[in-house]
Amino acid sequence: MYQVQELTKIYDMGKVKVKALEGVSFTVPDGDMLAIMGRSGSGKSTLLRQMGLLDQPTSGRILLDGREVSRLPERERAKLRLRHLGYVFQEYALLGELTAHQNVYLPGMMLGEADNYRERARELLELVGLGERINHYPKELSGGEQQRVAIARALINRPRVLLADEPCANLDTISSAMVMETLVRLNRELGVTVIFVSHDPDDRKYAQSVLVLSDGRIAQRSGQVK
Repeated sequence: MYQVQELTKIYDMGKVKVKALEGVSFTVPDGDMLAIMGRSGSGKSTLLRQMGLLDQPTSGRILLDGREVSRLPERERAKLRLRHLGYVFQEYALLGELTAHQNVYLPGMMLGEADNYRERARELLELVGLGERINHYPKELSGGEQQRVAIARALINRPRVLLADEPCANLDTISSAMVMETLVRLNRELGVTVIFVSHDPDDRKYAQSVLVLSDGRIAQRSGQVK
C-alpha cells in the first residue's frame, strides 16, 4: 500500500519559489491501476517523481507498506528503486548500443547478477509482445516497441509498483493504445500496482482509479484511491 501524506514540493528558482505540490494526501491500495491526470504544470510528474523516490519532498511523507521511504538517504532510496519499484520514462531511456534483451536485463548488470536475469528478460519481452524483436537494437524498433521494452525492463526485478510518466506522450494513437493495453494486462495478470501520469482524458478508461491535480492540489478523485 502506498500512502502519501501532506506532500508539498517547492522549487527554489532564485528570487522565485515555485510550489509544485501543496498538501497532497491519498492512499493507493495494492493492485490498483491509478491514473494521475491534470493540465500541464498541475504537478503530475512532480508527484510521480516523489513516489518513485527520484526526488525528495519539501515536506510531508510517503509510506510504502507503512514504512516511511521519502526521507531515506539516497543510497537506500536507490536500493529500494532497484529492488521494489519499476519506473517508465516518456523518453524510453534505452541504451542504443544494447539490444532489446540487454536493455531489459540492464538492472541485473548493475547488480552484478546479469546471468540470473537473462531468461526473465526473455520471458518479459514475450509477455509484452516483443519475443521476435529480442535481438533488435532501439533504432530498429518503433516508438511503441521501444516503450514496451522499457516496460519490460521496469518489471525485471518483480516490482510491487510500476510507475509510468506520460508513457504515450511521444507515440501515435495505435502505439499508445498498445502500450496502455500492455500496462492493463500486466496489472491484471501479474497483480502489479500501476500508477501512470497522463494529460489525455481518454486514458481514464484504462484506470481503476483517477486522481486529478490542479495547481499542485487534488481537485478530484475516484475509484479505489482514498
